[in-house]
Amino acid sequence: MIVCVCNAITEQEIRASTELGISSFDDLQEELGVGTCCGMCQDCARQVLEDHLREPARA
Repeated sequence: MIVCVCNAITEQEIRASTELGISSFDDLQEELGVGTCCGMCQDCARQVLEDHLREPARA
């Protein structure tokens, strides 16, 4: 699912970023640019980030 239309950022890209160590929305914005244009996706992007960070780590 595309989360940030302005920058074409998908839910999968956000999830992949958390697996590489991103753990805050500010870092996610810096890394991917999500939510840096119109801002309409910020709530959704934050939710995807938080949900993925709460998931148990995969071995």
